[in-house]
Amino acid sequence: MINRVRQLRKERLMTLEALAERSGVTKSYLSKVERGQSTPSIAVCASLAKALEVPLDSLFSEAEELGEVTVTRAAERQALTAPDEPGTRYEGMALDAGSKGMTPFMLYPPLDTDPIPFRDHPGEEFVFVHEGRAELILPSRVVTLDTGDCVYFKATTPHKLRSLGTKRATVLLLVTNSDDDTADGARIAHSRLP
Repeated sequence: MINRVRQLRKERLMTLEALAERSGVTKSYLSKVERGQSTPSIAVCASLAKALEVPLDSLFSEAEELGEVTVTRAAERQALTAPDEPGTRYEGMALDAGSKGMTPFMLYPPLDTDPIPFRDHPGEEFVFVHEGRAELILPSRVVTLDTGDCVYFKATTPHKLRSLGTKRATVLLLVTNSDDDTADGARIAHSRLP
């Protein structure tokens, strides 16, 4: 993904400063992302994709032509974060799929979310706990999810996810690529992310 952000930025003749301003991501953090020194969250990726005017999944796919039917075998999931990542670890799925309204990920939330800030971004999220137990933490409430449970919510609500127990949960995450932040399409200001 590192080279994709740089590649898409350069294809659009955008400077690092211009992309930072359009995405709400600091120039120094964006530089770290492009050099592979930092792995952005899904919320930051969503901001970058919107600023670059591309679908979210295009940040992760190298394919020029995306197929209509895409199969991603378990062993073929693309790690989007380092295996020793202390925060949430992500694996991309269906990255070579054609135009789509959602982007799927397998994620492995950390056990401790205290140092992790709340995230928000345009669109919606669907979270399904495939294995283990997890907790969706919102400013107003905490939702405990057991294996097989799911939750669907507006991603403009600040949120973070953590695993419960002694090992990381395995969670399927679907993120929509919606540009509408409200039912009437009114724009809601989002907090600027690092």
